Amino acid sequence: MSRDTGRLADTVSRRKYLLTSAAIGAAGLAGCSANNGEGGNGGNSGNSGNSGNGGGSESEEGSNTVESESSGPTTVTAEGSSTVYPISNKGSSYWNSNSPASDGEYWGANDESSVPGWDQIETDQNIADYFASLYGFEPTGERSNPPFATRVALSHSGTGCEAVRDGLVDIGNSSGPITAELDISEEERDENYVDHVVGRDGQPVFVSQAIYDAGVEQLTGDQIRGIYQGDITNWSEVGGPDQEIYVVGRAEGSGTDTSFRLNMLGDADAPMDVDTRFGQNQQVQQVLQDNDNAIGYMALAFSGPGIQAIAIDFEGTVFRPDPDAENTIFDSEYPLNRDLHMYTRINDETPDGTDMREAAFLNMFLTDFGQKVFVEDVNYITLPTSDIEAEREKLPDQA
Repeated sequence: MSRDTGRLADTVSRRKYLLTSAAIGAAGLAGCSANNGEGGNGGNSGNSGNSGNGGGSESEEGSNTVESESSGPTTVTAEGSSTVYPISNKGSSYWNSNSPASDGEYWGANDESSVPGWDQIETDQNIADYFASLYGFEPTGERSNPPFATRVALSHSGTGCEAVRDGLVDIGNSSGPITAELDISEEERDENYVDHVVGRDGQPVFVSQAIYDAGVEQLTGDQIRGIYQGDITNWSEVGGPDQEIYVVGRAEGSGTDTSFRLNMLGDADAPMDVDTRFGQNQQVQQVLQDNDNAIGYMALAFSGPGIQAIAIDFEGTVFRPDPDAENTIFDSEYPLNRDLHMYTRINDETPDGTDMREAAFLNMFLTDFGQKVFVEDVNYITLPTSDIEAEREKLPDQA
């Protein structure tokens, strides 16, 4: 077996900008707008569509550069974690649609339906118009024409953290702490970034369906550590069939890998003994479905047919992938539970670390509507009310 070890300015100056017509890669940027902006915090380019390992890239083929003038706010750009991507990208899709309050399915209410949390909102404005107007932006009143666009690219947590550090995007999506992703201290983090937590992930450990059906429905934390550190190599050693274990890991630099090492192995740089690594949760899901002897870790949102999340016994407490169990992977006490982050950058132009565009977009996730539609509905864990209130306090004051 082979193993690898500004706040929004009161008046935005007129400027020249690029409009780029881009072909979208196979993973798709479903929440992307065709309107590229020039900005972000501290001179962000807003053109960070690059992604790694076969997904979510943005091609520049056939781009046309035209000269224009704009006095409106620039596109909010985000990049990073494939774990956070379902939340961020779904939110971006809703934002860019700017659906009217009469929609009832994606926003607002009608005679047949209303969106979750509508009783706390009840506005006649379109969705992006409403959240943007809270931070002083002028509503457009037009479907598919928000006050400013949002664009989300798919890569890795480490890439997202590097992109927000380097001013390439406004928001760096990460499923691991930026301290581990950038190898910085907590003091450096607090001096340079604002950590916006929008949800949580239980991060299950999955096995192939055949292994689960053969009796491996539960492992101890020590057994999982043994598998990922090369001490246990056959399923028969943990009550399964006499079959070699195919050990799947996430790419180094992904937040899922960083969090797994921190929470399961005790160190973000702990050595691992795996057969293969993949850059995206989707790829781990696929390889577990395609093999009958595999084990892997990925985000809760990527549960699917042909794989099973197992229960894990941590020092006598068994956490099960069942929300109705006494102890579940949805509990904050579950050792692999982790925050899902959207980081913004503190700089001279945005000393609070979050400008009005970013605040308007992030605030959408910190409502009952946002938690239900963008977090719970993509199989993640919603924040408790006290945490939502604490996250809102990180945003600048509303207009």
